[in-house]
Amino acid sequence: MHIAVIKDAGPAEHRVAATPETVKGYVKSGHSVSVTKGAGQDANYSDADYKEAGAKIATSNATCVKSADIVFSITGGDAKLVAGLKKGAGITGLMNPTDNPKYAEACAKAGVTAFALEYIPRISRAQSMDVLSSQSNLAGYRAVVEGAGLYGRAMPMMMTAAGTVAPAKVFIMGVGVAGLQAIATARRLGAVTTATDVRPATKEQVASLGAKFIAVENEEFKAAETAGGYAKQMSPEYQKLQAELTASHVAKQDIVITTALIPGRPAPKLVSKDMLANMRPGSVLVDLAVERGGNVEGAKKGEIVTTKNGVQIVGHLNWPSRMASDASAMFAKNLKAFLPLITSEDGQYAPDWEDDIIKGCALTKDGEVIHERLLG
Repeated sequence: MHIAVIKDAGPAEHRVAATPETVKGYVKSGHSVSVTKGAGQDANYSDADYKEAGAKIATSNATCVKSADIVFSITGGDAKLVAGLKKGAGITGLMNPTDNPKYAEACAKAGVTAFALEYIPRISRAQSMDVLSSQSNLAGYRAVVEGAGLYGRAMPMMMTAAGTVAPAKVFIMGVGVAGLQAIATARRLGAVTTATDVRPATKEQVASLGAKFIAVENEEFKAAETAGGYAKQMSPEYQKLQAELTASHVAKQDIVITTALIPGRPAPKLVSKDMLANMRPGSVLVDLAVERGGNVEGAKKGEIVTTKNGVQIVGHLNWPSRMASDASAMFAKNLKAFLPLITSEDGQYAPDWEDDIIKGCALTKDGEVIHERLLG
């Protein structure tokens, strides 16, 4: 099988979908690998590293994918790239198909099978392939580190001859993978940490990390989780109650990190301008949901906004890419775990269409868009 690894473009994208380590494994298994020149440069993987691992270096993405059976990417590339693939080839990546349905249509038109990695089912057998979790884990860590840097004061309590420094107060809103890592990181740095989420199961998880849980625990709260483990869209009434509960709490915080995202929907607004106005000067809000509209009112994509009362709102895009080396290594290992599902026993490209994971993430097949989320 011929595997192509392209150089991804996009807002602040520095990751690459295969590392020299995984390439070496593919070559050892009998596959041929081509890597676009400079694909791993921003993640500190040189062309020489890929050559040493056994890959051929292509001068461009178009050249790289020309004879590929499967293309490994971070974002799936664009319609022009897809049109350059041979009919019957496959491509993987975080394709954002709900917001970009024309991409799936372009893949179908080209006879290319698109595997949207964000649609990999959240089942135990797929944990090693869960790209969203591996990348969100790094995003949660990075959010705390950057928030602490902007805060400009100490995170832990310090008792010195010159006096005592009070510990920072950190509040995590949304306790998914990113939120849990943010809690753990804030705790390791010595901050007094609290967290909130609308899913009942997270209360125990928050407590296990040594943080305090804050939420309106009514009947709607008790049923606020989907079968896939995501938070449900809460009613306006619940959102109002939760906002009232958290408003006074937010006002006392030094760093607030928001992580609430619902796949395919705008991010829920968790922090209003009124709440921001009551925060102390020097406080920091890090909005990990800014790419889907943001959890914080006034957050701007790709910018750090300072309010009139001196509160900083961080709207960086593509948080995992801010740790490109580690993010690429994790992404590459996720893909390595995924590869057997699209490979026959003799090593040829052959997706197992009976496998639930393939069924869950394939957008196209035989020139048709097949995923149920794109057919409604």
